Amino acid sequence: MQTDPSTPNAVRAPTPGPAPKRKQLWHHLYFWVLVGIAAGITIGLVAPEIGAQMKWLADLFIKLVKVVIAPTIFATVAVGIAGLGNLAKAGGLALKTVVYFNITTVFALGIGLVVINLLGPGRMLGLDLATFDASAAEGTLSSAGAAAGEGLTGFLLHLVPSSFFGAFVEGQLIQVLVMAILVACAITMLGERGKPAVAALDTIAQVMFGVIKIVMWFAPLGAMGGMAFTIGEYGSAILGSLGYFMVSFWMTCLLFLFLVLGPICWWSGFSIFKYIRLIRDELLIVLGTSSSETVLPRMLAKLEAAGVPKSVVGLTIPTGYSFNLDGTAIYMTMGAIFIAQAFGIEVPLGTQIALLVFMLISSNGAAGVSGAGLVTLAASLAAFESVIPLAGIALIVGIDRFMSEGRALTNLTGNGIGTLVVARWTGQLDRERLAEVLDNPRLVDPDRLLAEKNAAAAQSPIDALPVK
Repeated sequence: MQTDPSTPNAVRAPTPGPAPKRKQLWHHLYFWVLVGIAAGITIGLVAPEIGAQMKWLADLFIKLVKVVIAPTIFATVAVGIAGLGNLAKAGGLALKTVVYFNITTVFALGIGLVVINLLGPGRMLGLDLATFDASAAEGTLSSAGAAAGEGLTGFLLHLVPSSFFGAFVEGQLIQVLVMAILVACAITMLGERGKPAVAALDTIAQVMFGVIKIVMWFAPLGAMGGMAFTIGEYGSAILGSLGYFMVSFWMTCLLFLFLVLGPICWWSGFSIFKYIRLIRDELLIVLGTSSSETVLPRMLAKLEAAGVPKSVVGLTIPTGYSFNLDGTAIYMTMGAIFIAQAFGIEVPLGTQIALLVFMLISSNGAAGVSGAGLVTLAASLAAFESVIPLAGIALIVGIDRFMSEGRALTNLTGNGIGTLVVARWTGQLDRERLAEVLDNPRLVDPDRLLAEKNAAAAQSPIDALPVK
């Protein structure tokens, strides 16, 4: 076994049994998701009126997933922190996680600014603010006004729910995260008496994993509905300058993945290309649904089986859904400068840097906002309305769905890489196991892993995870 030598107490992650025989192509989830995506694109092109009415399939699938997301995050974070055994160790892990997330977010914001200034896709529009119709973004503007008016105190107050169950009812993931941390700290302080509570939470997590396994059967239908709606409703919006902006955004996401995250992966001892192959099923599901939340339980299971301890996975992955939104960060800086360019406004360098700093702060916790990327961008523009017209957000409402997929894919990829990097940084990554899994992704088939977890929990619910 090869663990990082910087921490002598690093432990090897649980290793599942030998890989099953190679499945036929049609037995893989990604195959049917691809079929669903292809069917959705075909329907959107051939019968756009029908495609525009199929969004309910994607919405239904996302709702089914969101039902279990909050309890899954609560249970996994609480078990992960409590499993570390002491609050000092948990605090050190949390600090390194947040530091890494903020560093990559700064790079994402920065690369977005550089590319949008170099390419200048908005300069071709030449719009006049006096005659511009912003009615398409009325809902977003009202949400942005409320979000921008809250300020720092509003953000801090938003971290705490009105009641313990309020965060679960409203689906506020950042509030669920805060409650999970508090509960985990309390369990750790109980010592041995907290052992049954950890076992109970671990069992709840396994039940939620079982539910998500059932829900994943509907992923191809959700992908079909999402793509049919996107092509049928917004197909014409990809032409001209808006299409150029959209392509620029996707290209920037790829640049970030391979020029920023790629070297980070290399430094951590693994290939980003092999990592992308490892999570291809999850990437396809996210592509079809435009939501990275839909694959959270699968990512937890895969990364734990790939050599990351449960305590690290349980903290970093859920935290990343609120504090490591690299795709959203790229979208925010590019969207802001694109709007300025469309109205012939040259934003000074100093203002762009101030905008970057503001967006670094405002992007934290953005996952708890409905329509996170667009609303958070609008809220940021509201703070800089003296320079960039807020009404210009209406320009990108029509293509936001196309860009939402890019945001979600980049967010998902970055969160998984961040988990592996933090595990290596803290000396807890089983690098031998990771190399084995990256060479043979069939070793971490999520359906089999979740089934094994449920079986193990049923055999030994109390001793599943001791508290020191």
